[in-house]
Amino acid sequence: MKYVKLGSSPINVSRVCLGSMTWGVQNTQADANAQIDYALKRGINFIDTAEMYAIPPSEETYGKTESIIGNWLAKNPALRDNIVLASKIAGPGFSYIRDGSHISGKTVVEAVNGSLSRLQTDYIDLYQLHWPNRTSPHFGNHWTEGIQYTDVNAEEQTEQMLDILSGLSTCIKEGKIRHCGLSDDTPWGINQYLRLSEKYDLPRMVSIQNEFSLLQTKDWPYLIENCINEDIAYLPWSPLATGILTGKYIDGARPQGSRWTFMQRNGLFRDSDLSNKAATAYVDLAKQHHISPAHLALAWCDQVNGVTSTIIGATTMAQLEENIDALEQPLSQEVLTDINRLLKKYAMPF
Repeated sequence: MKYVKLGSSPINVSRVCLGSMTWGVQNTQADANAQIDYALKRGINFIDTAEMYAIPPSEETYGKTESIIGNWLAKNPALRDNIVLASKIAGPGFSYIRDGSHISGKTVVEAVNGSLSRLQTDYIDLYQLHWPNRTSPHFGNHWTEGIQYTDVNAEEQTEQMLDILSGLSTCIKEGKIRHCGLSDDTPWGINQYLRLSEKYDLPRMVSIQNEFSLLQTKDWPYLIENCINEDIAYLPWSPLATGILTGKYIDGARPQGSRWTFMQRNGLFRDSDLSNKAATAYVDLAKQHHISPAHLALAWCDQVNGVTSTIIGATTMAQLEENIDALEQPLSQEVLTDINRLLKKYAMPF
């Protein structure tokens, strides 16, 4: 396993990050225990979760994933310092999470305390804002008709960011969190936070996690260039495009127990005709080169210049083993050349 710095922080993280959002709905405590144990044996030291998890989100499953991780930590206290534990505060929109309120300095403190209690730990290594208060071009909002940016009050958003940084600063001073980061944000969001941090001597964002895969490359090159030059760790989530790139949903297939058989908050917006054609093409390409579709998709993501640590998730141990193996086996130049040809043909199919 290779390790890299988490942005401008002094922390070293594995190039593979273990995602946890299925723990509590698709996976049990026993499943999660086995996944954590196996990931640690393979050298993974980075685990990502969120107060909103498990997924799909619901009032009944809110905080369940953190509680599952907390149960594991309680039984393995000696291993806590070996793990870089990341969690996230939910943004606005869920009535059962702080009445759907925006993120603020006050709610950051409340959410951190709640996460610490569920995680049964004294500190969180990386605390992230799950999505910004303003609508961001993620979750299908990146097309030109998605957001009217001229309607956004930049001054108001900046004031909210400053208040959020003050809350994060309080938590860092109290030793409850060590570093902070973003999720589902944009270059403007990154740079506003950096500017405010420098101006007011407040904590600096060290990372951002956004959706990134062969089917969703909107962050390349502009946001990733921003991350490289500002020393922000870039953490792709859903590198398999919610499973599309494994081929399991081709031509309308819905394997029993798979993610797409569960309720999706924003619907199956990734399920487009073009996504189906792209997935078919990538699966065929993997077969031509005698590798698995997951290997092709994950190893491609890992080799993108600027990617720090790729967040993987699995519902079975077999999937987890395959995913970790894939990220430790680089693709040949021949495969990368063939992938680039398809990338140009199927540019952002959802």
